[in-house]
Amino acid sequence: MLHLAAELSPYKQLSRVSGAALQMQRELQWFKEVEKFIPPKHRESRNNNGKTPQALFTEEHKDLVKEGEKWMKDTAQSCMLVATLIATFTFAAAFILPGGNNNDTGIPIFLHTTAFLVFIISDALSLFSSSTSVLIVSGILTSRYAEQDFLVSLHRRLIIGLATLFFSVATMMVAFGATLFLVLHHRAQWVAIQITLLGSVPVCLLYRSFPYWLTW
Repeated sequence: MLHLAAELSPYKQLSRVSGAALQMQRELQWFKEVEKFIPPKHRESRNNNGKTPQALFTEEHKDLVKEGEKWMKDTAQSCMLVATLIATFTFAAAFILPGGNNNDTGIPIFLHTTAFLVFIISDALSLFSSSTSVLIVSGILTSRYAEQDFLVSLHRRLIIGLATLFFSVATMMVAFGATLFLVLHHRAQWVAIQITLLGSVPVCLLYRSFPYWLTW
């Protein structure tokens, strides 16, 4: 029975899961679940071709492993690009403060306002989380991509990388909204509020798609 579980699932069944890396994970999960019900002495039994279940699984899924590696690297590179851009923008924003500085003291003009405090905290959180995302997904690119890595290791890294990237986008939009409020609150406060609400749309869209990744 374990030899049957080691065979590659039909395309129709694999296509229910999006992405080669996720498909490989499901195949590993199925194989491991079946293996639990097999007595240890039969787990290394050989079929008519002299192959153990594990050897058969490796042979059947070698192409899927290659496809999963490519899918994972492409996804990680996209995440790294976005996270790097966010880190660059938020780092620069920390030195180009809204309202500027006092010419005599060098202290930010809006230092004692609540909106400025929100801006600074949000900008710092966005910088730290985007930098964390870069470091985590870089580990995906340098992974050995062994068969067992697709079960937990790679997917855990990608989920954490995506979560920190999502958080950096959200906090960046909060910093953006706080900046608009600081600049426009004396003249057109309603404009700042409306633009800030529009800026929350991308965050909401990301949040709606995030549970998909948690199903991994």
